Amino acid sequence: MHKIRKALSSMSASLLAIAAGLLAGFIILLISNPANALRGLATILLGGWNNGMKGVGQVLYYATPLIMTGLSVGFAFKTGMFNIGAAGQLMVGGLAAVYVGVTWTFLPGAAHWIVALLAGMLAGMAWGMVVGLFKALLNVHEVITSIMLNYIGMYGINYLIKNSHLFDPLKNQTVNVAAGAVLPKAGLDQVFYILKGKYQDASAVNAGILIAVGLAIVIYILLNKTTFGFELKACGYNRHASRYAGISESRAIITSMAIAGGLAGIAGALMYLAPASGMHIHVAEVLAEQGFNGIAVALLGMSNPLGIIFTGLFIAHITVGGSYLQSLRYMKEIIEVIIGLIIYFSAFSLLVRDVIARAGKRRARKTRLLAAREGQDNLSIQKEVDG
Repeated sequence: MHKIRKALSSMSASLLAIAAGLLAGFIILLISNPANALRGLATILLGGWNNGMKGVGQVLYYATPLIMTGLSVGFAFKTGMFNIGAAGQLMVGGLAAVYVGVTWTFLPGAAHWIVALLAGMLAGMAWGMVVGLFKALLNVHEVITSIMLNYIGMYGINYLIKNSHLFDPLKNQTVNVAAGAVLPKAGLDQVFYILKGKYQDASAVNAGILIAVGLAIVIYILLNKTTFGFELKACGYNRHASRYAGISESRAIITSMAIAGGLAGIAGALMYLAPASGMHIHVAEVLAEQGFNGIAVALLGMSNPLGIIFTGLFIAHITVGGSYLQSLRYMKEIIEVIIGLIIYFSAFSLLVRDVIARAGKRRARKTRLLAAREGQDNLSIQKEVDG
C-alpha cells in the first residue's frame, strides 16, 4: 500500500509539472503570436498525430535516444550520482559506433550493426568510468568532472572526425555507415507510414525503439530484483551504512557511472547507425541536445526505468509537435523553451512533494507522541484508583 501511495504521489508530481510547463508555454505562445496561440498549443499536444501514422513513427524514432539518456541519468540518480555528462558519453559512443560501422566492413550480416552497437556501449562506459574514478579515488564531484568531459569529448570528436576517413567535407559531417551497420527496421516502417499514391512515405522508426524499451525493462529488473542493484542503491541512499555493511563504496561509484555511461553510449549508437534518417555527427561546437533532454526524461519519470519509457515518449511527442509550429509563424526553438519550463516545474514539484511528505511525517510523529502521553496519563489514573 505504501508503494502504491508513493507511486501515485510521484505520478501526480510529474503530471503537475507537465501541466504547469504547458500552461507557461501557452502564455509564451500568447505573447509571441496571440492569434495562433490556441492552434499552437493544440499542435504541440497533437504531437506526431499532426502527420498521421508517419508522425507517430517519428515520435518513436526521436524517443529512442531520449529513453536511453533518461535511463543513463535515472540510473545514476538511483545510485546517488548525478550524471550530467550523458551528452558527452552519447557523442563518444556515437563516434565509436560510426567508426565500426564505416570501417569494419568484413563483419557479416547482422553482426556488423550489433558489434557497432556494442562498441558504442563500451566507449560510453569508458567515458562514464572516468567520472566514477575521479569521484571514488580523488573525491572530485561528478557534476564538475562530467561537465568538463562533455566538452573534452565534443572537441576531441570534432578533431578526430576532421582528420580521418570518417569526414565528409562537403556536408561537414560523418559519412554514412556501411549498409550492414544500419539498424534494421524490424517491420516498423510498414506500420508507420503515409500512402502517397502507389508509394509509401515511411517514417524513420527502426528497431532502436525495441532495444531501448527492452533495456529499460532490464535496468528495472537489475535495480529492483537483484542483489547487485540493491548494493548500488544502498550506496546511493547511505554510503556510511553501506560501508559498515561491507559494500565497497568506490566499486559501487565506478560501476554505477560505467553503466550510466554505457547506456548513454548506446543512445549515441542508436542515433548514428541510422544515417538515412539524417542523423550524422556534425563537426560543430554543439553538444547533443538528447543528452540534456535525458535529464528532463529522468526527472519526470522519477528515475524509474519504466516511467522513463513513457516520459521519453512524451518529450519526443511534444518535440515532434513543436516542429510543426513554424507553419503557424512561431520560432522552432519555442518547443525547447517549453521543455525547459517542464524541467523547471518538475524540479519544483519534487521540492513541494518532499516538503509535504516531511510535514506529514511531523504530524504523524506528533500524533503518536500525544497518543503515548495520553496512554501514560490513563495508566497513572488507573493506578491511583486501584491504590
